[in-house]
Amino acid sequence: MSVGHTAVTTSVPDEPVIVCETPQDECGVRDVLDRLGDKWSVYVVVELASGIRRFKELQRAIPGNISQRMLTLTVRRLERDGVVTRTVYPTVPPQVEYELTEMGHSLTHLVKALADWSIAHRPFIAASRAAWDAAHSEPTAGE
Repeated sequence: MSVGHTAVTTSVPDEPVIVCETPQDECGVRDVLDRLGDKWSVYVVVELASGIRRFKELQRAIPGNISQRMLTLTVRRLERDGVVTRTVYPTVPPQVEYELTEMGHSLTHLVKALADWSIAHRPFIAASRAAWDAAHSEPTAGE
């Protein structure tokens, strides 16, 4: 939430979805948005929603060519937040598997809702962007 905002509006006036005690409190929303708003966390959650994955399986399944280092950082952060569990098997080389926790699985419903909203509104968003760009474009030299 931006500075000064202490609620999220809904379709019902005077009935906010989130109410924070102070603007600085942010109701924990900032932590969640920082984690899920990064480039890779949602991809990891989506992939693990299908089941347990070994590190390399997870890396290959995520679109966009995530580096080993970035995937390691992402799963560590998700593990720290309680979204993912990491199991290491005492083999040579060690086998590591990742899985969503119960809380992580509950997050998949929200991710799906966001994806559904995005798909349903994609044409409107594209049209809105085109209209905005046309209205705010700077004239090129010679016009």
